[in-house]
Amino acid sequence: MDTTNKTLLAMSFALLLGGCGDNDNSHSDKTLVAFAPDGELSAEIRWTDYGVPHITADNLQSLAYGSGFAYARDNICILADQIIKVRSERAKYFGPDKVQGSGDSSHLISDFGYLALKVMASANEHYPNLSDNSRALIEGYVSGYNRYLEETGIDKLDPACAGQRWVQAITPQELTAYIFATSQLASGEEFMELAFFANPEDDDSYLPYGFNPAKSAGLRHKSTAHNPLIANLQQNVQQRASLFSMPDQEHGDLGSNGWSLGKDKTENGRGLVLANPHFPYTGHLRFWQSHITIPGVLDVMGGSLQGLPGIVNIGFNQHLAWTHTVSKSRRFALYQLSLSQDNPLQYQYDDENREISKQSYQIAVKAGDNTITLAKDYYYSHHGLMIETPPEMNLLPWSESNAFTLRDAAEENTDLIDHWLAINLAGNLAEFQQAYRDYNGIPWVNTMYADDTGNAFYIDKTRVLNLNDEALALMRSDPQLVATRNALGFDILPGNTSLFEPDGLNTYQQAPKLLRADYVQNSNDSYWATNLSEPMSGYSILYGDDLVPLSLRTRMGLTLLSDSAGQDGLFNAGEVETALLSNRGYLAEQVLPDLINLCQGQGSEPVTLNNGLEVNIENACNALLNFNGVMSQQSQSGHIFKEFAFKFDQEQHFTRPFDVSDPLNTPNDLASNDQVLQALAAAVANVNQAGLDNNAPLGSIQFTEKTLIDNNGANASGQRFPWAGSTHAEGGFNVFSPREADDTLYPIHQYPQILDTESGQPLASGLSEQGYHINYGSSWMFVVSFTDAGPAARGLLAYSQSSNNESAHKDDQNRYYAENTALRPLIFNRQEVLNHTLDKRQLSSDQP
Repeated sequence: MDTTNKTLLAMSFALLLGGCGDNDNSHSDKTLVAFAPDGELSAEIRWTDYGVPHITADNLQSLAYGSGFAYARDNICILADQIIKVRSERAKYFGPDKVQGSGDSSHLISDFGYLALKVMASANEHYPNLSDNSRALIEGYVSGYNRYLEETGIDKLDPACAGQRWVQAITPQELTAYIFATSQLASGEEFMELAFFANPEDDDSYLPYGFNPAKSAGLRHKSTAHNPLIANLQQNVQQRASLFSMPDQEHGDLGSNGWSLGKDKTENGRGLVLANPHFPYTGHLRFWQSHITIPGVLDVMGGSLQGLPGIVNIGFNQHLAWTHTVSKSRRFALYQLSLSQDNPLQYQYDDENREISKQSYQIAVKAGDNTITLAKDYYYSHHGLMIETPPEMNLLPWSESNAFTLRDAAEENTDLIDHWLAINLAGNLAEFQQAYRDYNGIPWVNTMYADDTGNAFYIDKTRVLNLNDEALALMRSDPQLVATRNALGFDILPGNTSLFEPDGLNTYQQAPKLLRADYVQNSNDSYWATNLSEPMSGYSILYGDDLVPLSLRTRMGLTLLSDSAGQDGLFNAGEVETALLSNRGYLAEQVLPDLINLCQGQGSEPVTLNNGLEVNIENACNALLNFNGVMSQQSQSGHIFKEFAFKFDQEQHFTRPFDVSDPLNTPNDLASNDQVLQALAAAVANVNQAGLDNNAPLGSIQFTEKTLIDNNGANASGQRFPWAGSTHAEGGFNVFSPREADDTLYPIHQYPQILDTESGQPLASGLSEQGYHINYGSSWMFVVSFTDAGPAARGLLAYSQSSNNESAHKDDQNRYYAENTALRPLIFNRQEVLNHTLDKRQLSSDQP
């Protein structure tokens, strides 16, 4: 959509939404103003309980000015680090390795990778053509961020980055590059390492020092003389190649739960939304809570990912609420190219040959007290980046006859800000849906919505390639294409024909969507089970498979929807919150009694594992008698069942297979055999190895703990908060995990994990001798219902608002959850904001 149309659309939204008073988006004659008149920025910021900023301004640029300032006060080091990332300057300041001296080459791969993804080049190219609204928000946010940096001074920042010369003022183009990179989180970013290793079979003109020219990473230095440092870097890269693993399209625990309840499922006949994203507790995927208001035009509260300027990603306004979950859709496809016999940099496409182009990039690399410049070539087809797995895998090789390339639908996402702004501005279902018709900005998440009239709506309009019907039919039926997708989790399509050439992105009409009066839900499974009373099918295979088994977590969510509403079968907000924080687990509810019976039948006779280890499970079995099946702080012996859940295999350990006519209850029925006993015995062996008491309550061994960063590195704070909650493996709904998913430079302390007694690898559960150190899971949680007086909301940012360990709000919400296992009231009404104001700032660009 061109800039003029986008601006007109935003103005029409404002005319439709408006408001006669505070907290009302309706019936106003005010229009949305993008840029501050005469460039003078002004915003009021009021901070209330738990450090939540309520930002008020008269235009988008000023609103984002206040937002950028308030955000920087809480989390400046995180965004400063991410800007260095998209500048491709990590190696410049920190050397080639993330862990210094380890040879992991992570900074080399990152710096070259973001150059190859062209996030900065694309930002410079597209920024002038962004809509007025997007540029106003970006420029205002940058001004606010820079204002905080200048006002505070680099030496007085959060100790995580205080005094560091890489912390600098940022530009609108750099923030746009970061937005583009965030859009590619579940696509191009995952393939940077494969692009790093991609080289044509016979291109050896630039490869120094005797490495295999076909498969070296191709680093080169401007000097032609032998350089031991470069040789060492090449060796490290080769070692990195030997440890390579394919991108994980299942994303582990990355995901969320979302419910939107309609008038037929709620006590008052209005909508109700449960937002429960599962995201990291550190790094750039932390949410940040804010309340942003342009009186009479915009009034929205919620959580935003770091650096997304002046918009709310998951939240609510006076009339509606929405949430997101990571979608099963695939925002990319790989293509297998058939190379020309005469030219290895040409590939066949229908009746012609097309060129593979080469582009060279340079980065600066810290080398002791000096800085050197490295160069590397990357290759592109008309689809996008060429990729290749390292030679040890030989899975996606660049050979004499074939090569592989990436088509990324999430790149250059110029709609991202406009799309979420339109969502924030919407005042009813029609306007909310119109945002999805007009924009393609939502990169990788499903959406669930409910409003004050009782509509419940679901849509997956992620950035999916628009393939023709014939291609989609082949992707569902061709044995090789299906087998490849099942094996890898993504598609590899024939690249020698235009049959599989996409025609842009899918439209609103092509996206899976469902409007109901009872409920829509998602817990990261395919769109097909959004509502079991109305299963969906027939959409593009790129949105996910139809009519396939559901995860244990999805089944737990659907069970909660069916049995947690009380005798009337209708929900109120309190019942939804209780369901979320009940910490039930689907697997325990289905198999625990049978598991205990099987276990007791074994008695004191040891169980022999496949590696010959004999394990006596009798004491653990007796301890499981005390486990109540939920993962509350008081629950005894839950860690034994947790470890069993990570050994559990539905295909082997359930006897009743999946039945599409009963997806909630199948597969099921615990097998009574040696395989189940071996799974339990392996779990017991790992608990024994950790030295944990079999009867320990969960709250004594599952905890959050902040990292303290100083000149001596990263250290545990020593303040542990006991934590209730389960994991995805147990079929938990309120999910937490020790998983580390922090893409920042500053270190996070980790307790050494227990190695599995069978595989010798760190346990997937993250178990250590200290227990479970939670770094991931339910994050920005809220429950919003609509009443005659407007939205009534309770929520929690589980890891607290600020990442700055000197802030009063570094752990206050951690403590609240540890002490209450409950949500807290969210302050949205203007009078409540005034009553709860703890700090206030009138921020103006023309005043110091």
